[in-house]
Amino acid sequence: MARKEGGAGLALRIDLRRLLPLVGATILLVAGAFSAWQAWLIADEGDAAERTRAAQRQTVKALDELIAGKRQQVQRALAASGLAGTTDDRVAVAERLRAQLKGVHAVEVYSGGLDEVVRANYREFGYAKAAQLMAALGASEIPPASTSLHGNERRLTMVEPVAADGGVRAWIWLEYPFDDVAARFEAASPGAGRIELRQGDGHDSLSLLSHGSRSAELEAEGQRVAGTSLYVFAAMPRAFIVIPHSEALAALLALVGFGGGAALLWALRRRPVVAEEPEPEEPVLVADVVRKPRLPPAPSTATALPRPVVSASAPEEVDASIFRAYDIRGVAGGALTPGVAHRIGQAIGALMAERDLREIVVGRDGRLSGPELAGALSDGLRAAGIDVIDLGMVPTPLVYFAAYHFGTGCGVSVTGSHNPPDHNGFKIVIGGETLAEDAIADLHRRIVENRLPSDGVGTWREQPVVEAYVSRIAGDVAAERRLKVVVDAGNGVAGLVAPRVLEDIGCEVIPLYCDVDGRFPNHHPDPSDPRNLGDLIAAVHTVGADLGVAFDGDGDRLGVVTQTGEIIYPDRLLMLFAQDVLARNPGATVIYDVKCTGHLRPVIQEAAGVPLMWRTGHSLIKAKMRETGAALAGEMSGHFFFADNNRWYGFDDGIYAAARLLEIVAGDLEERSVAELFDSLPKSVSTPELKLSMEEGAPFRFMEAFRASATFDDARVTTIDGIRVDWPDGWGLVRASNTTPALVFRFDADNGKALERIKQVFRLRLLAVDRSLALPF
Repeated sequence: MARKEGGAGLALRIDLRRLLPLVGATILLVAGAFSAWQAWLIADEGDAAERTRAAQRQTVKALDELIAGKRQQVQRALAASGLAGTTDDRVAVAERLRAQLKGVHAVEVYSGGLDEVVRANYREFGYAKAAQLMAALGASEIPPASTSLHGNERRLTMVEPVAADGGVRAWIWLEYPFDDVAARFEAASPGAGRIELRQGDGHDSLSLLSHGSRSAELEAEGQRVAGTSLYVFAAMPRAFIVIPHSEALAALLALVGFGGGAALLWALRRRPVVAEEPEPEEPVLVADVVRKPRLPPAPSTATALPRPVVSASAPEEVDASIFRAYDIRGVAGGALTPGVAHRIGQAIGALMAERDLREIVVGRDGRLSGPELAGALSDGLRAAGIDVIDLGMVPTPLVYFAAYHFGTGCGVSVTGSHNPPDHNGFKIVIGGETLAEDAIADLHRRIVENRLPSDGVGTWREQPVVEAYVSRIAGDVAAERRLKVVVDAGNGVAGLVAPRVLEDIGCEVIPLYCDVDGRFPNHHPDPSDPRNLGDLIAAVHTVGADLGVAFDGDGDRLGVVTQTGEIIYPDRLLMLFAQDVLARNPGATVIYDVKCTGHLRPVIQEAAGVPLMWRTGHSLIKAKMRETGAALAGEMSGHFFFADNNRWYGFDDGIYAAARLLEIVAGDLEERSVAELFDSLPKSVSTPELKLSMEEGAPFRFMEAFRASATFDDARVTTIDGIRVDWPDGWGLVRASNTTPALVFRFDADNGKALERIKQVFRLRLLAVDRSLALPF
């Protein structure tokens, strides 16, 4: 055996003498080739970037010419047919224009004041179209062309004015196929880079088309297509350059590599190789080999499991109690599981498909159960064939905003709002309508009857919206003097956005509990409860702020305290908002819920407005706003809805309401403090919302019995939502909460004596129905 080992060692030494120079030569040649490639990349880097920029410029120019050509075509058609002089018969004008304009899909003519658009039902009219037309009013230039989805098809939309006598006689809205835009975009070659067509500026804008390498780095700013809201962005090619950016150095390294490798190969060819004859190895007999016993085959660790089958006749049971009047809400991990969320997504998708709606935005608040529930909901929507735009963690108002901004008209906010940390739920908007009552119950029926599509292939993509939201508010609202404001988000998701908005409108912001924590460790995020405002009052006093604002868990409610520590209840805030809105919109309707002070009606009337009391609930208020065309609405819970002069969209938004409040305070000509401003408004003695918790379903049963037995002969009784009783010097209310199993009470009067009298009247009648009630007053 020793001879065998010696022969093997000799052979190995002979191989290594030839092998090492060969390996060295190979390494040097590869290094030389790599350096030559790096030299070529460095030399071509500028040219590659220029090719991408040339494609960007070419695309912008081509689209400029396309849009300009379409506008010229419209003006020629108006001039040639004499339509500019008469637009009284708008249907006839639209038909004649459509016949003359090549390739146009739709032509519609509207009045110069766009009155019919202001009063339109936007769910049927189209949100993107309404926003584009309304942006024309008061604009100094022709409204930019834009795009919108028509079913699954994207279209190019334009608005053209019909000028007359120094003003605008009419507005023409036109819809064209998107194919011309796509063809001109695809015609340019970006080389190793990429170009993108986006609607809006910035990385949070809506991406429409992309052409080129996906690995290229997108630049922060794009080039605008003239007369449109479209931008062409360039993404510069990313060359794999690992050596210093020097062509000379790269060329030198290439020469060294090639030269050294060639020298080693030349030396290897000249070196004589003496091979020693190895000694013959001793034969190895089969009998000398020790055989190992054969082992049995190893058992398999994978066990085949049968695929679970869900019977269509026996769908997963879903607790009906989570389907409430305004939204869907329950305990996460209890009645509300990812499986339930998936089925809710399928039900929403089925409803959308029936209305020919194919895209939806989804956002979530900061609760710990949010990511899992939002993911399951999105999977259910996609299974129903719906395309999902994931906004990530954002306040509920940003979900509503995104439904407008991205033109979907549909959105779901995964939120527990002001409820305890272990609760969560869904606020749902379909076709611009916030689902409530029967529409929420319909989703439950679809799930129970298993009428849920499951073979869809909806897409999913992430799309930020915070920058667009902040820019939209900061571009419209401004504080004329710098106010110091403390912002208490209660560790809710509003802490991500509210400080930025208020800073951008010109205020100094001191954040309090603005770090998002779904456990709400400092206090419960519900500004309607005075106990949750103690830290805010202390902070305002400590830092000498002008005022403090607080938000609920998902940012759609607002609470306010003054520098003197007074809590300004939402119904008094609505007085100030109403005076401001009605100053520019005399005759407009202002809606308030049954829990608001009786002094609100005369304040609205004195400001030349039309007061309208309505049922409590954000979805019910929004529906009434659409029905009446109201410019403003508010609830005692802290929801405020602005829809004045196209400044905002009519949904409940605590962050936007805070910005409008600061605009009013900062713009006061007398520079009065917040406390002084509210001292000028009527003030009464009132209670906050008082709640009596009960078992699930008990509040509604009690209200039925109370409505049947209680009488108030000497007062005006309103029963649109619970029972509200008004006397000349005050009023009282009892109603069943639609968000938690509780009775809600509120009392308001001109003085303390009247307040106690009204509370005593209610005590007697409430206890007559159920003497066991532990009334909170």
